[in-house]
Amino acid sequence: MRETLLEAIANRVLLGDGAMGTQLQQAGLEPGQCGEMWNVEQPDRVRAIQRGYVEAGSDCLITNTFNGCRIALDRYGQANNTAAVNRAAVRIAREAFGDRIGFILGDMGPFGGMMEPLGDIPASRVRDAYHEQAGLLVDAGVDAIIIETQTSLDELGIGIEAARRAGAACVIGSMAFDIAPDGTAARTMMGTAPAQAAQFMQEAGVDIIGLNCGTGVDIHWAAIIVEAYRAACTLPTMAQPNAGQPVLEGAAIVYRQTPTEMAAGLPRLLAAGPRIVGACCGSTPDHIRRFRAILDAQNGPCPVR
Repeated sequence: MRETLLEAIANRVLLGDGAMGTQLQQAGLEPGQCGEMWNVEQPDRVRAIQRGYVEAGSDCLITNTFNGCRIALDRYGQANNTAAVNRAAVRIAREAFGDRIGFILGDMGPFGGMMEPLGDIPASRVRDAYHEQAGLLVDAGVDAIIIETQTSLDELGIGIEAARRAGAACVIGSMAFDIAPDGTAARTMMGTAPAQAAQFMQEAGVDIIGLNCGTGVDIHWAAIIVEAYRAACTLPTMAQPNAGQPVLEGAAIVYRQTPTEMAAGLPRLLAAGPRIVGACCGSTPDHIRRFRAILDAQNGPCPVR
């Protein structure tokens, strides 16, 4: 019988993938275009990006469905393609692995607004959108659902409930933190600290707690947040830091941290104890390849990869 994701992380540290958005842009996605529609319109380009991560050594691929819920797709006039986008994303990720063993994490990103009473989107509408997307991803055969880049515990809780109700074999909650200007603390945009997030996610029934993205969240801060998570709860952790700090070049946001520079911080992150490590904004297959070399040097090559 095929090993589950939770069985795998009990035995070894798994390597995730890197950025999707910046890779889509490098592949030709124009500003303002819907990258998730490429699952339907440009599947070869999406597959090539994910195949690059597989060849770099990724054990896990996150589907190209960050903006894949009906509310987010509706901003691009693509709500009617919700089912097609999510189903195609899972198929493409599976094709990217080819004959290799790997785990597919169905991505559910923020819906892209504020719920009432702070905003104008009813919680019931968000709940319906997340339940729909979670059901599509589970039906398409994902190994886990990751509700990522979350800053609101209310929204995260709706996503967790949706993934559980859909029957996801594994549920990952991942928060996006910002580092305070004085460099002393991490909080989400809504003011949630790592320990509070960890306790919430454990009580809400996730299987893995994660962090990704956020202002100032580089690999150094990822290690600090993982340590805070592990001090506050007993769940396994996942970390996907950005490739350093972004800089503005003209109208473009650019991440300048090289694969070697980013990988230099990986031993410190691994010492904090995450069971899945990957990367987020600005990272590339070359960053993941350097991660793979360090993981293999520490643990030996994984025989099932």
